[in-house]
Amino acid sequence: MSDLDPVAFDIETSGLGEDAVLTVARFAHDLGESLVLNVAGSDTVNRKELVAALEEDSTGTVQLDVVDNEQAILEYVATFAAEHLNGDRHYLTAFNGETWNGGFDLPFCRTRFHRHDMDWPFGDLAYADMMQIVDRIETGNHSDLVGVYDTLINEDTCDPFDDSSQAVDAFENEDWLPLLRHNLADIQRTRELARLAGRFVARSDFKMKNLAPPQQ
Repeated sequence: MSDLDPVAFDIETSGLGEDAVLTVARFAHDLGESLVLNVAGSDTVNRKELVAALEEDSTGTVQLDVVDNEQAILEYVATFAAEHLNGDRHYLTAFNGETWNGGFDLPFCRTRFHRHDMDWPFGDLAYADMMQIVDRIETGNHSDLVGVYDTLINEDTCDPFDDSSQAVDAFENEDWLPLLRHNLADIQRTRELARLAGRFVARSDFKMKNLAPPQQ
């Protein structure tokens, strides 16, 4: 499809209500995966042990930052975007991160960057949503990330959850490793779908959009 390399992006939140906060943000790229975990002040986390466990399931190298609040997650995302995302080399992708009639990850992030009075970090960067693109490939009656991945690729993942709602419980119970393994699996699934689509979907069907706001 494109000469651009996909960088998968995804977030986890503490719920869907107005008081929900970011708990994890993550990127999958050509060198591995980069994640940031909000432990909300908990002292039960051992970063080195988490990294060692996650390395077993990484496609390359796992980078993990541990922070205490939502603003620190947003600062991590902004720093990663500035230092590692190049609009001439990369495009950002997610699964239902933002589609023409909905999506979750990018709208949620826009609200949080606004509330924390921070600039939007994804400047002159292309975005393509895998939820829209894989409709050019037969996936049966599956439209969710796990169902589409299992239909098209069907490789084992490190995801310990049967349902993504379990990530909320894991955060509340301070079960950090299952939470991170779920997140690692999701961004790996998304990037693999993007790589597959890059081989079989027409360039004109990728529905790329530019994430830079006009007044930035």
